[in-house]
Amino acid sequence: MGSMKLGSKPDAFTRRGQAWFCTTGLPSDVVVEVGDMSFHLHKFPLLSKSAIMGRLIEENSDRDECIIKLSNIPGGAKSFELVARFCYGLKIELSSENVVYLRCAAEHLEMTEETSGDNLINQTETFFNQVVLRSWKDSLEALQTCDGLLPHAEDLHIVKRCIESLAGKASIDPDLFGWPVSEHSAMQSPGGSVLWNGISTGAKVRNCSSDWWYDDASSLSFPTYKRLISAMESRGIKQEIIAGSLTYYAKKFLPGLNRRQSTGPMPLTAATLSDEEQRHLLEEIDRMLPLQKSLISTNVLLWLLRTAMILKVDRACISNLEKRVGMQLDEATLEDLLLPNFSYTMDTLYNVECMHRILDHFMAMDQTTGGASPCLDDVMASPSLAPITAVAKLIDGYLAEIAPDINLKPLKFQSLAAALPEYARPLDDGLYRAIDVYLKSHPTLPEAEREQLCRLIDCQKLSLEACTHAAQNERLPLRVVVQVLFFEQLQLRTSVAGCLLVSDNLEASSRTLRSGNGGAMMATSGEAGSWATVAVRENQALRVGMDSMRLRLMELERECSDMRQDIQKLGRGRYRRHHRRGAGVDKDGGGWAARVQRMLTPKMMKLQMCSAQQDAAAPAGEQQQQQLVMSEQHKRVEKLHQAKVAKHKKQLCMDNDDDDDA
Repeated sequence: MGSMKLGSKPDAFTRRGQAWFCTTGLPSDVVVEVGDMSFHLHKFPLLSKSAIMGRLIEENSDRDECIIKLSNIPGGAKSFELVARFCYGLKIELSSENVVYLRCAAEHLEMTEETSGDNLINQTETFFNQVVLRSWKDSLEALQTCDGLLPHAEDLHIVKRCIESLAGKASIDPDLFGWPVSEHSAMQSPGGSVLWNGISTGAKVRNCSSDWWYDDASSLSFPTYKRLISAMESRGIKQEIIAGSLTYYAKKFLPGLNRRQSTGPMPLTAATLSDEEQRHLLEEIDRMLPLQKSLISTNVLLWLLRTAMILKVDRACISNLEKRVGMQLDEATLEDLLLPNFSYTMDTLYNVECMHRILDHFMAMDQTTGGASPCLDDVMASPSLAPITAVAKLIDGYLAEIAPDINLKPLKFQSLAAALPEYARPLDDGLYRAIDVYLKSHPTLPEAEREQLCRLIDCQKLSLEACTHAAQNERLPLRVVVQVLFFEQLQLRTSVAGCLLVSDNLEASSRTLRSGNGGAMMATSGEAGSWATVAVRENQALRVGMDSMRLRLMELERECSDMRQDIQKLGRGRYRRHHRRGAGVDKDGGGWAARVQRMLTPKMMKLQMCSAQQDAAAPAGEQQQQQLVMSEQHKRVEKLHQAKVAKHKKQLCMDNDDDDDA
């Protein structure tokens, strides 16, 4: 830290309680009162340096005791003590900590060159320009002292000059020189080596990153810090550096310091501010943050959003933070998205409405950047679709996390799940898991609402593992289970057709080899032919099994139709109340059978028309496993059918008992 000594006389000031005395051997003839402190001094040293003191002494000269009150001197008693020492020619040391106090006090007391040569204004101004403004640390300390000297420091342009000095030094790229501009204690060469007595030692100093000034700037009051950032932006400093400094400042002064921040220097503790001050600070930081995407990490933005909800800041600030998160939602993590509900008007555990708004902002941005509906084959291959597929995975995970909340309404759950387009999910396994968790946590959910939720699932986009789980899931509606079984059979049919195509190609190639190569290749072709014969036999057996499955499904449809007719016959002789109940059973029984028939009939036709010319191919060694899978599925259908029949029989018995009672 730079300093300069003024005066040469030894100290002759003594403090006694709330009073200062000048022990020069002469009795004091003037008392200067500054606040609670009184200074017993002499008239001549004061009026010889200060025009203001000369006029005040003259005004009080006719009184028995000359008492002068200085109530508005900048810096109070601390500043006047240094001024009095200067007037007496005593030793004082100018530094970055007191130069602003002395400069403002000297201006207030009119200690100009007209009053005395080389006066205090000239000396403090020279020290400030030649020493303080050349150093980052001294400029920072001088700027910090200006907060208690406003508006005097502002009128003298001290604040502006300090800010310009700091902004200029922070705008310099440290990589150009190899050392931070704030260091001035050690001499260094432009090449980065340390100088000793003007000679390079060859030792390289450590390179400094562009965030070297973050901690120093965060020590400033926010109005001063805001002016510093504005000056840096006017000098063209990079936006990511500005964003980093704002983030650092927010984490230092706002509660809830990021728990998972593990890299980079961070403040040890957050400064203590009132709720109103924190609210104002957060709103101002939101206005100052650059609008470019990815300048601030998504977890920091979500932390700011969480803090804004806790502090109940202005609605416009919360909306702006939600838009910022939505711009880069694909970079978020599931843990950060789980924003608790801090509102008393909503009864859900997590703020689902906020998550829905964030997703809407992301979808709006995706559409403006040229997002379209591609075919499913291009979803995984296109780099432009990577963000929306990542968001779909996040949303499915978010739905699975909030699903156990008993207060979460089905409509709200369904609305969030349906906000994404179909092409965003290459597979629906995550969505199926979330819906299954919701159904498990809400066992009393009506059947109609269960079916409404399950319509979100595209059974054709379920993996084999998900299909196996869904086929055995008792929480799913029967229609969904049958649909899953059908598409699983369709996949098996495609695989079998591929196996047939492979076997036909092998058989044709064996005939070609047998006719073209003669006796030398007969053994090899014979082995290939025998393998092809076995594959054909296994394929025929598998085809018979599939035909049996198709016939069994048709039998199920006929049995359901018969059940509907029986229910209709029983309901004809009942009362109106029983007739309505019978109509309900008819709706559950016959209507379900009709829906299954309407759903399966065109798909069965498609199944029969499936040709062996399809492109998909499966190894012939997997055919036995596929047969076992078909057998298991056949058993599942039998089990589901028996359960449905038992349910309707029980309903018929209950209806008959009601008739007897009537």
